[in-house]
Amino acid sequence: MYSYSEFDEAFVRTRVAQFTHQVERRIDGSLTEEEFRPLRLMNGLYLQLHAYMLRVAIPYGTLNPRQMRQLAHIAQTWDKGYGHFTTRQNIQFNWPKLSDVPKMLSALADVGMHAIQTSGNCVRNVTADHFAAAAADEIEDPRPYAELLRQWSTDHPEFQFLPRKFKIAITGAAQDRAVTAAHDIGLRIVKNDAGEAGFQVLVGGGLGRTPMVAMTVRDFLPVEDLLPYVEAVLSVYNTLGRRDNKYKARIKITLHETGKEEITRMIEARFAELRPLFGGNDQALLADIREAFAPPAFRNAPVEAYDAFYKADPVFRAWADTNLAKHRNDQYAIVTISLKAHGQTPGDATADQMRVMADLAERYGHNELRVSHEQNVILPHVHKSDLPAVHAALMQAGLGTANVGLISDIIACPGMDYCALATARAIPVAQEIATRFDALKLEHDVGPLKIKISGCINACGHHHVGHIGILGLDRAGVENYQITLGGDGTEDAVIGERAGPGFAYDEIVPAIERIVLAYLDLREGPEETFLQAYRRVGLPPFKAALYPGEGNRDAA
Repeated sequence: MYSYSEFDEAFVRTRVAQFTHQVERRIDGSLTEEEFRPLRLMNGLYLQLHAYMLRVAIPYGTLNPRQMRQLAHIAQTWDKGYGHFTTRQNIQFNWPKLSDVPKMLSALADVGMHAIQTSGNCVRNVTADHFAAAAADEIEDPRPYAELLRQWSTDHPEFQFLPRKFKIAITGAAQDRAVTAAHDIGLRIVKNDAGEAGFQVLVGGGLGRTPMVAMTVRDFLPVEDLLPYVEAVLSVYNTLGRRDNKYKARIKITLHETGKEEITRMIEARFAELRPLFGGNDQALLADIREAFAPPAFRNAPVEAYDAFYKADPVFRAWADTNLAKHRNDQYAIVTISLKAHGQTPGDATADQMRVMADLAERYGHNELRVSHEQNVILPHVHKSDLPAVHAALMQAGLGTANVGLISDIIACPGMDYCALATARAIPVAQEIATRFDALKLEHDVGPLKIKISGCINACGHHHVGHIGILGLDRAGVENYQITLGGDGTEDAVIGERAGPGFAYDEIVPAIERIVLAYLDLREGPEETFLQAYRRVGLPPFKAALYPGEGNRDAA
C-alpha cells in the first residue's frame, strides 16, 4: 500500500497546525460558529445532533495494522471506545470534544492518515473495490489509479469550492463491488480489442433526492488519459453546475439539464485542451505509485487441513460459506469480517475489536485490511490453512457472525440517533430486522438479499440500490418508512421501485417479513435469489403481500 512521502507528511502536519489554531480561536470566541463552520468542514469535522463528529479518510478503503490500532487508540482515548465504518470507506468518531480534535488529527498524522476533504464541496474520498488485488475476476488492481486521483484532487486549487460534493469510485473487476454507477464519476477498468487496459467512464450517477444511474461518456479511455479526462469532467461541471439551488447542484442534474450529447461534447473539448498540459508527469508519478502496490509474497503451503476442518465443523462451515470469497490464488481466500452481529449497530467496531482485526492482519493477512462500502472489514489475503485460527479469534471477539450478503448484513446510515439532517431512525430498524430473522432462523434459507436503510432523503444508506430499500421520512412529526424493491448497485445497476404508501415505525419490520415470506413462496427453488425472483415476477405479487386486502392500491 502507499506510504506517505516527505511532501505528504509536511502537508498534513501543516494542516493539523493550521486547524489547531482555528480550534483555539473558536474556543476562545475569536471565531463565531458561522465563521468556524467552513474551516471545520474542510478538516472533516461535523456538528451532529448531539456532538461533533470527526470523519477520517481511509483512501480506497485500505489500511495497515498500525493504522487500525491507531484508530482504536483514538476511539478509546478521545471518544466512547468505538468507531463507525461508513459507506464511503471512511471511519467516523461520533463523540469527540472540540478541544480534543487537534490531538486526534495529530495522532492520525503519526500513522499517515488525515480527515482532509471528507466534507465540503470538493472531491471526496476516492473509493474502490474492497477486494482489489485479491479478487479472482479482477482485470487490474484499481488502487494505484485511486491513489493517483487522491493526490491530484487533494487541495486542487480549481476544485475546492465546487457546486456540490463530488464522489469518484473505481473498480478493476468484472463484478462491480464499488457501486460505480451511483457516483458522480464511475471508472471501470476494461480491455479493448487489442487487450490493452483502459477505463469505461460513467458520469452523473448519484442517489439522494433525485436518484440516477450514471451514463457512459467514454467506452474506452486509455490509462494515460485518466487525469486530464477526469479534470475535464470536473472543469465542465464546475462551470455549468448550479449554485442557486443545492438540491439541483450535483452533476447528475447538470447532465440531465444539459443533455448527455452536449455535455459529452463539452467534456471532450475541454479534454483536448487539457491533455497536452500534463506532459507525462502524471504517468511518471503513476509508475512510482504502482511500486507501492506490489502484491504480497504469497506462501505456498498445503490446504488439506482447511478442507478437513470445513467438513468437520458446521459452525466454521457456515461462516466459510458466507464470509469467504474466491481469491485469485487458489491457496488463499478473501475474508469478510462482518460488523453486523445481530442486534448491533451496522458498521460499528469497538477499540478492542479493531485491535483484534489489526492483529489478524499482521499475523495472517500480509499486513493489510480493507473497509467495504457495505460497512464491513476485509482481510484480502489469508492462506486457507490459517482460516480456522482466524475464525476462532473472530468468534472470541464477537466478530464471527456468518451473515455476509444475507438479510442481516444491512447497510444503515446513523439516522436520528446521531445525524442532524435525519428525519427518522435507521439503526434501530436495522437491529430489529436482523434480530427478527435471526429468531425465525430463515436467514440462510432466504440466501443473498441486500437491505439498505436511510434515515432521510439524502440516501446515505444507499436505499435506492437495495434489493429491499427503506427510506425513513417525517410525516407530520411521525416517522414514516417507504419501501423500494428491486434496486441493484452492481454492474447491472438499477434504482428500486417504490412499493406504495409508507409504514409507521412499529409496522416496518412486519412489512419486511411479509415481503420475504412472499419471496419464499414465489421463488422457483432455493437457487433463485430475491433479486432474480423480483425481476421475473415484478412488483405486483410483493405489493399484494405488503398491503393485504387492499387490492391494487395506488403506489403514488
